[in-house]
Amino acid sequence: MKINFAKYQGTGNDFVMIDNRQNIFPKDNTALIKRLCDRRFGIGADGLLLLENDSETDFRMVYYNSDGNESSMCGNGGRCIVAFAKKLMVVEGNEIVFNAIDGLHHATVLDNGLISLQMKDVDFVKIENDFVFMNTGSPHHVMMVETLNDYDVKKEGSKIRYSTLYGQTGSNVNFVKQLSDTHFALRTYERGVEDETLSCGTGATATAIAMNAIGKTSSQHIQLKVEGGILEVSFVKVGETYTNVFLQGPADFVFEGEVLW
Repeated sequence: MKINFAKYQGTGNDFVMIDNRQNIFPKDNTALIKRLCDRRFGIGADGLLLLENDSETDFRMVYYNSDGNESSMCGNGGRCIVAFAKKLMVVEGNEIVFNAIDGLHHATVLDNGLISLQMKDVDFVKIENDFVFMNTGSPHHVMMVETLNDYDVKKEGSKIRYSTLYGQTGSNVNFVKQLSDTHFALRTYERGVEDETLSCGTGATATAIAMNAIGKTSSQHIQLKVEGGILEVSFVKVGETYTNVFLQGPADFVFEGEVLW
């Protein structure tokens, strides 16, 4: 069988994108998804996204990690699927609403080509002595380190991801260094990829909120320098809840093709 695909990336977090509005993709074929994401034997990506019909919104996003398993929300993937939907002419305007595993998301394609994606509200932030934990659509452990450039993200991230803190489900792990009052550098270990990725949108969102929650910044508009570029996160803090959370950054087409299986 033949299927068309497109490759997109958002600050280096890359995805195989498939138009599945006709329900032709074998969603239970974990081995196929894993092979398509393989960087040596497949297309190569951190994850695979399906664009599907949705009765209530412009479309539905279904996301799989590169290990072949369906996963929780992906912020960079959310921006990329908006760009993909525009290319497919599923949507015509610059205001888009879609459904994902964590609920509705609103997105805006800005005049400069960047995409602003509304993330879920965060009403619980766990603050410990050496880390912060929250769920921004995906679970995230956030901790500060001084030697970020030389840090062994894969080794140390894996230890935390598989630790007794998070049990079988695990957590994504973010390592952060402050650069200024509103600017932070970030490197992320992603579960499901089981390695460092060049960017993580839900991780950038969690990091921005964590830095505000522990008093490293009073700003509600924060810039994150990830390995693949720059992301911006804004929010409004109302009591203990972070609402109107937006993740802004690029979502770029790389190439397209067809694959046989």
